[in-house]
Amino acid sequence: MPADTPTEPEQRILEQAQRLPPEGAVGGWASLRLHGVAYVAAPDLPVPLLVPPPRRLRELPGGVVRREELSSREVVRRHGVPCVEPVRAAVDEAARAADLRAAIVQLDMVLAAGVTTHSALASYAARSRGRGAWQVRTALLLVDGRSLSPAESWLRTVWVLDAQLPRPLCNWPVLDAAGRYVGKADLLCPALATRGEYDGAEHRRADRRGIDLDRDDRFAAVGLEGFTVVGRDRHDVGKVVARMHAAVERARVSGRPRTWRLAVDPGPP
Repeated sequence: MPADTPTEPEQRILEQAQRLPPEGAVGGWASLRLHGVAYVAAPDLPVPLLVPPPRRLRELPGGVVRREELSSREVVRRHGVPCVEPVRAAVDEAARAADLRAAIVQLDMVLAAGVTTHSALASYAARSRGRGAWQVRTALLLVDGRSLSPAESWLRTVWVLDAQLPRPLCNWPVLDAAGRYVGKADLLCPALATRGEYDGAEHRRADRRGIDLDRDDRFAAVGLEGFTVVGRDRHDVGKVVARMHAAVERARVSGRPRTWRLAVDPGPP
């Protein structure tokens, strides 16, 4: 990337958007970013510029021109920039995702941001045809808007797609027998009494580690078995799957009373 290339996503989007014809709009990840969706930008991602035929636009570094039909009803302005509305932007981006796992992660983040609903995405995806349509519809069967980060979403995809375990809950409050709050797990499978955590860099701090250990004790006390995954584990999915299965087996044979219960109203994640 040239040294003089802007690195802030919003600045890159703004500079590219200035080239749009009146009927055009920013699409894909760039539109989602301006709508407030987290974790969708990267320094090397070109800004999608949607231009309806017969209009043309010369492609320049930092942008990618997509000549697609675009209704005025699908365009809104965010921070002064014409953007495709979130449903189309999300479906377009998931259709172009590298694989099913990446599409699930992207759609999780869209739902977590609250910019649209699962039903709206499913309705739009059902009418979509062409490249990536199957991937979007399949991903929508597995998304969860309670996932708070791509890492949590990735952990869930390994649990379901690779470990072949029942679909879990995400960030759902757990209570003890007396109704006292125990905690929220990144991943929780009630049927298997097993929870999973993805510990990012912030969990390595001494003060945070102590909090995590106390939380582990509370979960164990109510009969929930757990496992933890860290960043370097992402390079060895087989190891992560083995860790998941080991936790499930420990829960099966532990014999500990299962005194936990789920909160009826989970509230925000």
